[in-house]
Amino acid sequence: MDFPITKIKGGVGAAKGFLLSAISCGIKNPASERLDLALLFSETKCVSAGAFTTNKVKAAPVRVSQSHLRKGSLRAVIVNSGNANACTGLRGIQDATAMCEETAKSLGLKRTEVGVCSTGVIGLPMPMARITPNIPKLAEELAAKKGNDFARAIITSDTHEKEVAISFDIGEHRVRIGGCVKGAGMISPSMATMLCFITTDANLSQDCLQRAVLESVEESFNRITIDGDMSTNDTVIVLANGASGMNTARRNGSACGQFREALKWVMLELAKAVVRDGERVTKFVTVNVKGARTHLDAKKVAEAVCKSALVKSSWNGGDPNWGRIIHAVGYSRARIREELIDIFIGGKAACLGGLQAETPMEQLREAVSAPEFTIDIDLNQGEAAYTMYSSDLSPEYVDFNRSEYAYWKQARKDGLV
Repeated sequence: MDFPITKIKGGVGAAKGFLLSAISCGIKNPASERLDLALLFSETKCVSAGAFTTNKVKAAPVRVSQSHLRKGSLRAVIVNSGNANACTGLRGIQDATAMCEETAKSLGLKRTEVGVCSTGVIGLPMPMARITPNIPKLAEELAAKKGNDFARAIITSDTHEKEVAISFDIGEHRVRIGGCVKGAGMISPSMATMLCFITTDANLSQDCLQRAVLESVEESFNRITIDGDMSTNDTVIVLANGASGMNTARRNGSACGQFREALKWVMLELAKAVVRDGERVTKFVTVNVKGARTHLDAKKVAEAVCKSALVKSSWNGGDPNWGRIIHAVGYSRARIREELIDIFIGGKAACLGGLQAETPMEQLREAVSAPEFTIDIDLNQGEAAYTMYSSDLSPEYVDFNRSEYAYWKQARKDGLV
């Protein structure tokens, strides 16, 4: 960025004028005391924008939140972990709508001013008997400085909460952006499997915020992959309430451009945090593709390499197997010429002109054994480039994902199945 930023504390609660709360209501397990229901609320009216999964199987809360955003701006978002409310039919829509209605009633809002997000097991009805009675309590406990509680309440297989906040100047006004994200598995571009909530006290026009969100998502959450799977609940929601006191930033103005760059930085930091906290991952890998004929060709190559189970398995084993990388380049459907491809691992040549380079294997093995390293792929055919962020694939990932249906036993006790 061409302007200075300062990292600050507070996560999604760092911006002025936003209140948060989180409680435990035993969504997945009534005996558990972990936070699993959270609320985000702006004390004043907002402009809002969102981005959602491109999966054709969309969870009920995604459909409801999209509908509410089309009707106007959100002022609050209620979020639960433990149950995705996905593939639950009409009942799922009714439950997501009921969560919005009860939240709106408790806050004195219209139902369409409330967004709803869920994450967890797919295919089970929501245990509304434990959720609905707790929403008024959630509203009563709203307060500033509860960003970390909110971030903890939305995680599932994550090992820790993931949040970031910054401040910077737009003109004479100090502006804040804060956010949190959950996601560790089922991570693939368009969008990655995650929930992300960002607040800002910048004063933005609707079209400025919408453009900023879509561009920032494309350059962050759409650039990461862990296991190549895409979920039913992916959501990014950004609320801007103007509490900083700045003049309204319009879409094509310099202030909007500055905000857009700051938002991209925040989203990219959160996206990288998702990959680093991937389910049982041990490596964070940046894949840079350059020299492509077109942007699309560069993207195809990056995605093919980052999603390859063979490539990711070799990274887990500390094996600098450039042959697996070039074979993924070959099936990417990008326009390439084998004899022009160069591949570098950790800055060291592994393949030059489609052939084994002279770099000693010990040096390449040392590079790929590091917890974080970079793969550079030069197609030597043009000027287009693309970057993605990926991880290894471990035996522990398979073991971790072999079964998640213990929750069905509790669902039977609740009379949901």
